Amino acid sequence: AGVLPRGTFCEPSTASSMTVKRRNHGRNKHGRGHVKRVRCVSTGKAIPKDKAVKRFIVRNIVETSALRDMKEASCIEGYQLPKIYIKNYYCIEAAIHQRVVRVRSREARRIREPPVRPRPPRT
Repeated sequence: AGVLPRGTFCEPSTASSMTVKRRNHGRNKHGRGHVKRVRCVSTGKAIPKDKAVKRFIVRNIVETSALRDMKEASCIEGYQLPKIYIKNYYCIEAAIHQRVVRVRSREARRIREPPVRPRPPRT
C-alpha cells in the first residue's frame, strides 16, 4: 500500500464510486460558499438557512371559537381581522419528529415536485 496524499482518507478509485443519498447533499446552497444560520423553532439549534425545513404559517389573530363573538361585538360592519404571518424554520431532526416532513423511500426521494395541496375555495 502506498502513502496517501495528505487529507485523503481512502483510495481515489473508491472515492468516486461512493453512494450519495441526496443529489444536493441535503442543502440548497449551489455555489454559495457560506450560508447564514437560523434558529430552529422547536429545538433552538442553529442550522444553515438552506438546510432548514421552512414553513410559512398564515393564521388569524383570534382563534375560530372567539371569532364569532368578536364579529357580533364589532361596531364596524364587515371588518376583516388581520392575520399573523410567521416563517418557521425547523432542523431536520425536529421536522421529522413533529411530522412536518416524512421519511421517504429511495424511489420517492427522486420525486422533486412538491405534493399538490388541496386549496379551500375562495369566497
